[in-house]
Amino acid sequence: MKLLGAVLAGGQSRRFGSDKAEALLEGRRLIDLVADALAPQCAALVVCGRVDHAFTCLPDRPGPGIGPLGGLAAALHHAASQGYDAVLSAGCDVPNLPGNLAQLLSGDRARASIAESQPVIGLWPSGLTVPLDGFIADGGRALYGFAEHVKARSVVIDPPLANVNRPEDLPPA
Repeated sequence: MKLLGAVLAGGQSRRFGSDKAEALLEGRRLIDLVADALAPQCAALVVCGRVDHAFTCLPDRPGPGIGPLGGLAAALHHAASQGYDAVLSAGCDVPNLPGNLAQLLSGDRARASIAESQPVIGLWPSGLTVPLDGFIADGGRALYGFAEHVKARSVVIDPPLANVNRPEDLPPA
């Protein structure tokens, strides 16, 4: 399966108080840690929702301000237009992604899979562009809501994944 890795990084980091993608953990930016975990599992990698000269970046679709769904929509449309089978997504705030995430989430190739604790971490077939566009057009903004809408499979990831929302959520160095 040809995968496009997508780091969803368009959030405003309100709870964090500053740009959490730029926050450092052991001297490395969170966004770089996530990209480094996804890249070996994918044929290519994009960052959605921001401009960062270290990466190929896509603007949120249909525009900014709709949360992770905008980044996922951008990644799915890019994947579909470039011949990728699916998108392996993660937020920029999960510094402990497993190196076998794609394998953990794989299952039915026609069905999406999400990490039970964080739906931003998922494996999304490229064919979901039309259902996602419709979900957004109808006012949908929640990733859990979209995952339910497409009957995504929920997968428990162990050990639990970090979710850095506030500075105190950063794992100790």
